[in-house]
Amino acid sequence: MRSSVAALLIRLIMIMALPVFLNVLAEEQTVLERPVGAEPAPLPVPNPTKSFWIDSTADANPLAKEGSHGALTHDADICIIGSGITGVSAAYHISRLLAAQPAPETPLKVTILEARDFCSGATGRNGGHLTPVAFQEFVEYAALYGVDDAVRAIALEHHTTGDIVKLIRESGKEAETDLIAGGHVSLLFTEPEVVKARADYAAAKAAGVQVDDVGFLTKEEVQQTYGAAYPGFRTPGHNIWPLKLVTHLFKIAKDTGANSSTSSLFLHTNTPVTSVTPSDATSRRWNLTTPRGSIACSYVLHATNAYASHLLPALRGPSGIIPTRGQVIALRAAVTSEEITRTGWGGNEGFEYWFPRPLSNISNSTSSNPGQERNPLVILGGGRESTRPDFELNIADDSVVSPVVGNTLRRFLPAVFPGKYEEGREPEMEWTGIMGYTKTGDPFVGPVLNPATGSSDLFKGQYISAGYTGHGMPRAYGCAEAVAGMIIADIQGKDWSIPDWLPRHHLTQNRVNE
Repeated sequence: MRSSVAALLIRLIMIMALPVFLNVLAEEQTVLERPVGAEPAPLPVPNPTKSFWIDSTADANPLAKEGSHGALTHDADICIIGSGITGVSAAYHISRLLAAQPAPETPLKVTILEARDFCSGATGRNGGHLTPVAFQEFVEYAALYGVDDAVRAIALEHHTTGDIVKLIRESGKEAETDLIAGGHVSLLFTEPEVVKARADYAAAKAAGVQVDDVGFLTKEEVQQTYGAAYPGFRTPGHNIWPLKLVTHLFKIAKDTGANSSTSSLFLHTNTPVTSVTPSDATSRRWNLTTPRGSIACSYVLHATNAYASHLLPALRGPSGIIPTRGQVIALRAAVTSEEITRTGWGGNEGFEYWFPRPLSNISNSTSSNPGQERNPLVILGGGRESTRPDFELNIADDSVVSPVVGNTLRRFLPAVFPGKYEEGREPEMEWTGIMGYTKTGDPFVGPVLNPATGSSDLFKGQYISAGYTGHGMPRAYGCAEAVAGMIIADIQGKDWSIPDWLPRHHLTQNRVNE
């Protein structure tokens, strides 16, 4: 009896020692749904913080300034606004769809427009995880949208990550993109988290979701293997250099079009789109205004995520997409890679997420101490709950970091893994990025609709894939595949068939009047 009481006291002390608020996801949800007189999102600020993925090495972003000078492409069939994982994935899928069909008389012209440098938004600033959801939130999702859509929500993430991993491996680009198959452990800091995880797991399994590769871990097992005294569960998962993945996708899309004569792909960075208006040209529907001139096109894909409401004001506020600032640090571990392992991590209902960088690339990192090369650099994101009640929601400025969030991130890993991270150690880099949150957690995928009528009458030819709620890496590629299929089907006068793996609730036609 005494031993169980002592164990409970130790557990409570450890929970209290964590530098984060626990079990506040429901509180954040109330803030997401709170009516506010939100203004449309601004354009991305011109002077963002320096991200590890973009700025740690001189050659990390070879396409940074691509198409930012010289002649602007003034006419295109399809304009994609945004050069992150969504926009470039859409260009990739469009090129593949067209290459598989007979060549048209005139190749389709596809143009990507980016407000800042290539892939400088959320994709170039995230935590580097490529891990599909295994069963999390299944009970809640099924209650809201049905069991079938809950199953599809998991299928989308497995489809996306499976395709990306296959593409990288078949291209032989594992080392170039830092693709690591280290698995993923989600720590459960409190008993309510344990109860919820078990319930979601059971419900997903009962619905036919494949969960054989999920393993629950006791706190003793986690302690013995990893050095953290909390229970959790392990799932398959990868980590990747997001910018290098997107760069690779762009090159494939560019080469596919050039080699097949079915399409041509152009990229203009540092070319923000300030408005989309009906075109005066009879051959084109839309006119995109930029500081460098205008572009006429027939189809527009809004791949702007958090910034979507800048051009689509109806998407501002809790019924649309809410800009949300995330913060990430690159922190050197105090022990070797063998002790840290290659596992990726999440915890505290997903608020925190981290993984160790592969040692083979430590020499390319920001560290100036060769003696540290045996100790991995760990990428850690999160800490937004430290700013409650606002949770960094409705913030679109990634030119600064939050001292409050930064303090939480610095203290987090030393508290979770005693002895494996040095208390008081400063990170080697720290940056922010702007995510696009929705009150349902789901993206908007499909034609842009008039919220008053639920039709595309005022926006014919405009599409959107945005609003991933901090979970874009395992969803954006698949959502972009869906919307690319919609656009090509419309161009060719064909019906589009919804993939089995795409949740019906993601479709814009099912999101009207939410």
